[in-house]
Amino acid sequence: MIYPPLPLDRDLRGYHGAEPNISWPNGAQLAVSIVVNIEEGAELSIAAGDASNEFIYEAVERVEGSRDLCMESHYAYGTRRGWARIRSALKSSGVTATLNACGRSLYHSPWIASEAAADGHEISSHGWRWERQVNMPEAEERQVIARAVAAITTAAGTPPVGWHTRSATSVNTRRLLLEHGGFLYDSNAYDDDTPYMVSEAGREIVVLPYAFDTNDMRFQPGGGFIQGDDFARYCMAAFDRLYAEGESGPRMLSIGLHLRIIGRPARIGGLEKLLEHMARHKGVWFASRRQIAEAWREGLGLSPWMPRPSLSPFNP
Repeated sequence: MIYPPLPLDRDLRGYHGAEPNISWPNGAQLAVSIVVNIEEGAELSIAAGDASNEFIYEAVERVEGSRDLCMESHYAYGTRRGWARIRSALKSSGVTATLNACGRSLYHSPWIASEAAADGHEISSHGWRWERQVNMPEAEERQVIARAVAAITTAAGTPPVGWHTRSATSVNTRRLLLEHGGFLYDSNAYDDDTPYMVSEAGREIVVLPYAFDTNDMRFQPGGGFIQGDDFARYCMAAFDRLYAEGESGPRMLSIGLHLRIIGRPARIGGLEKLLEHMARHKGVWFASRRQIAEAWREGLGLSPWMPRPSLSPFNP
């Protein structure tokens, strides 16, 4: 017997040949979004008062009941050395990026926000701590959003307008972002190479899909990247394909970076090689995610985005 399937509230079709007739600014063929994830100091740590320690890194090992000084040191490498190398690579290439920052990270390392802002980069929100929100009670998630916004606003001087939870969101996350009223875009999707809109309760948000394949996280065990050139070659292949597809429809490439990963001396050259390859092509728009989201709204004929009053309380 064949049972009828349950109703599915997922869009498995996407644009499916009905590409929106939208052009990137100045006729660019491809939008490239460089995302620098700032998580150091926001990883779970007993030293920070958290109930447990983070255990996922290049060596996966749990330390329970005590401070994990080894893991703390691994993460500190990102702020001590990795950020400076990544910042230099972006500056040398003239690339505008988005810092996807945890609020607690910038609370402990506010100079990163200052330096990024001085370089013209956007600072978006990666939550308060580097944690999943999938089973988080709604009241707690509201507080997480408020704390992240407050910390980033203090460090950067302006509030974040984008959000990206560590991997798994809750079923409430996007609704809460819309209720908050201060978010232009949401990066909690991995289902397309083109932005799209979603709406709820009369409010809309731009969804800018992110990617885990064109991401330096694949240097971690089992991820497939070993040499810096592995990262460069894979991301260059993605760029070449999307650049070609950009002749017939709007495409966006997301490149994910982490201070403690690509910032290592044997890997940073892979990022530099990738940036050089992309810069050699005409019609490439290196843009912050905010710029891409604003351009998408404009291409759809929507009015310029402005923050809206919260529909419900958000208290840090």
